[in-house]
Amino acid sequence: MKIDELGEFGLIDRIRRALPGPGADVLVGIGDDVAVLDTDGEQLWLATCDVQMEGAHFIRSAIAPRGLGHKALAINLSDIAAKGGTPRFALVSLGLPADLTVEFVDELYAGLRAEAETFNTEIVGGNISRSQLGLFIDIFVLGQAPRENVMLRSGARVGDNILVTGALGDAAAAVARLLRSEHATTRGYAERARARLNRPTPRIREGQLIGATHWATAMLDISDGLASDLGHICERSEVGARISAAALPVAEENRALSGAAHGDEWHLALFGGEDYELLFTAPAAHAEVLAHHIEHETGTRVSIIGEILPASDGRQLVLPDGRITPLEARGWDHFKHE
Repeated sequence: MKIDELGEFGLIDRIRRALPGPGADVLVGIGDDVAVLDTDGEQLWLATCDVQMEGAHFIRSAIAPRGLGHKALAINLSDIAAKGGTPRFALVSLGLPADLTVEFVDELYAGLRAEAETFNTEIVGGNISRSQLGLFIDIFVLGQAPRENVMLRSGARVGDNILVTGALGDAAAAVARLLRSEHATTRGYAERARARLNRPTPRIREGQLIGATHWATAMLDISDGLASDLGHICERSEVGARISAAALPVAEENRALSGAAHGDEWHLALFGGEDYELLFTAPAAHAEVLAHHIEHETGTRVSIIGEILPASDGRQLVLPDGRITPLEARGWDHFKHE
């Protein structure tokens, strides 16, 4: 069997099954974006890593080195945010082509440093290697969270509302225009979408507040697309879900671009990925209050976009005309393509 037949998540599961089971100190291990480690203190340790590879995650000519540094760290910080945690330390490993300029590396680290300082994270080491296959940046982040505040993917319950921070689909719109410049939109929106792609904002404060309320029941960040990442919550929580297309927080320009590129206005928001917004669930009795609390404290918009169903109902999408269609768990997979 070839890897592209198994897919990214099938491969992860195969690796997990090939290794010994987690020890007593590992509360969450392989299969989640963040390992949750118990060292018997009041705080749990959170460990995550993510790589940005030229040609797979970015095109070097399309992003400034400083922006690349910002993004490479931000996407790891987003994983810590999704657990309700605080990032503490980072290790940076680089694979560098020998003909890369020293000034590029200077600017890359200027972006890494600025992002780290914004979120009080200390870069404490790493590794440098020559790469003959393009530039890559691999970052490992350690964070912490109070034991009682750590958010998992496995707590969603039937009747919970589904909520999301910020807006969806903008990064995917920027990718669509990068790959096919004929996808027209306004100049202002093109710039905003490109900024969302190249400079995502990790929702650290939002995640901390969500965890501290103890109202939310499950949470993760959206990296592979709403439909795909919602599927992770459904699988871990053994539930189904219903999403309203009309309730998705999507810019009008994004809806127009999505319709032109894919034939529907919600495709980029559901399947695009790289939003790095927080997707979480909460009992219906608390969801609206929680949304207002997060917005009031951070200024970040929070939208209620659906509800959790019994697993037997599967995953559903309610279209604007009221029709209900299956919600496919499509999104970014490194070894499969739409």
